[in-house]
Amino acid sequence: MARLIDLSHPLADGQPNFPLDPPIRVTPFHTTASTGYNLAEISMSTHQGTHLDAPYHFFDDGKTLDELPLERFYGPARLADLGCLEARTPITVDMLRPHHDAFQPGARVIYRTGWQRMFGRREFFSDYPDLTLEAARWIAGRQISLLGMDTPTPSSQWLECHHILLGKGAEIVIVEGLANLEQLPAEFLFIGFPLNLAGRDGSPIRAVALVD
Repeated sequence: MARLIDLSHPLADGQPNFPLDPPIRVTPFHTTASTGYNLAEISMSTHQGTHLDAPYHFFDDGKTLDELPLERFYGPARLADLGCLEARTPITVDMLRPHHDAFQPGARVIYRTGWQRMFGRREFFSDYPDLTLEAARWIAGRQISLLGMDTPTPSSQWLECHHILLGKGAEIVIVEGLANLEQLPAEFLFIGFPLNLAGRDGSPIRAVALVD
């Protein structure tokens, strides 16, 4: 019998966020006592918590969320389990090569580093395992459609890495800040739709895996 695994971190008022990003605020606006119903006001980055990046995030002429086909966010996926890596471990091509069968044209690939254990701490955004630019080029050359991870961003060289993965000729949707990857089998169905934000660069998502 199929079951669902939640791959998303909860969004909570005041939780840590990526440096330079606006803080997340989730505050009551109406209550049952004041108006008869509960309603909250939300203010946050389009890249808060578990989220995805569209090419427009780094390229003014890149595709925006609403220009990407829905199929990019849904379908069969493969897990590349790298184990539980130490802080700032470089993620190299040699570490990815044992999983080369997963990196097929059009594939959705999620890699696990164990870094979700640091979610909620400031170190989550500074000391994460670090995809090398060589490894990013190796991934881009495989022409996959989606790359997910349990780190807040692929690389400490975030500008160069995003340019490689999101740039023309690659345009890989990047899903960052995933959770519970240790529960995944090698193959599963990935579901991670963004909000339909017109003309925008990214969105928090409720990422889910459907497994047999």
